[in-house]
Amino acid sequence: MKRVNVAICGFGRIGQQIAELLLNRSTYYKQKYQVDARLVGVCNSSSGLIDQDGLQASKWLDKAQYQAGLTEQKFLQQVQADVIIETGPSDYVTGGKGLFYLNYALTHNMNAIAVSKGALVVEGKKLINLAHQHNKKLFFSGATAAALPTVDLFEYNLAGCQILEIEGVFTGTTNFILNDMLQHECAFTESLEKAQVKGIAEPDSSFDVDGWDTAAKITILANTVLGADIKIKDIPRQGISHVTADHIRDWKNENLTPRLVGFIHIKNQQIQTGVELRLVAANHPFAHLQGSNKCIRVLTQEMGELVVSGGASAPLATAAAALKDFELMLKTYC
Repeated sequence: MKRVNVAICGFGRIGQQIAELLLNRSTYYKQKYQVDARLVGVCNSSSGLIDQDGLQASKWLDKAQYQAGLTEQKFLQQVQADVIIETGPSDYVTGGKGLFYLNYALTHNMNAIAVSKGALVVEGKKLINLAHQHNKKLFFSGATAAALPTVDLFEYNLAGCQILEIEGVFTGTTNFILNDMLQHECAFTESLEKAQVKGIAEPDSSFDVDGWDTAAKITILANTVLGADIKIKDIPRQGISHVTADHIRDWKNENLTPRLVGFIHIKNQQIQTGVELRLVAANHPFAHLQGSNKCIRVLTQEMGELVVSGGASAPLATAAAALKDFELMLKTYC
């Protein structure tokens, strides 16, 4: 039976969810792929933990077990991993530690799975080229709307098709807030607080509600799927924090639904991108999204229009997206 060693960098809430799911699926991997998948190391910004026999939850949950300073290059040099899963905080200016982890993995005989978005926003195309140069694979489903299929939709289901338009509701937080405002005709701050209580919105929610999260996902899709060279700072961007209960009542009276939409339009080989608050009719697929569910709409030359919806925002859903990538890796590369 083939042994596949996994290490998780940036080990926080999402990383722990991935670790639990990986452990729970270990028997499944053995039965289906004849692969013994073991989590052999985790690290955060200041410390790490390595066990080549495999880590159990009792160990990774015990902070006293962690070795101070066992992080970044020191961690990667010692962990002996076949696959790195990067789940740390995103740095949208420099790529941060996430970019270091992915660069190091791909140039040192490791496949990589990215969950955080920063490195892909800054250097997505270069990372893909780096993986090709070193005969390794970089997967990043978890970084582009997590449980909602996006990257793999293009790579597998629409392979070879000419893409004309990509539009989507890519940020579950904003969709939850707008849906709550629609239901209760309440103030933005009230619905935001509900999202924060449920763990859907971060304490500092500005990245989501100001449209940056959607812009990040648009940047990744444009650059990695379409080969563009888009910079996140250049994407025209709107948010939802200005929406009031009066706006909501007026839109409901007109049978319109507000959605924060990210788009990529391709015409005459020119790519136009943006994030905008859009009012959609009741029969539009974006109008029917409940809670924090998301949606992507793709228009192609050959297959026409495709719409995929679902993928509500949740740590377990993000973890499952990362392990979907891991399973694709087992099928094709390991």
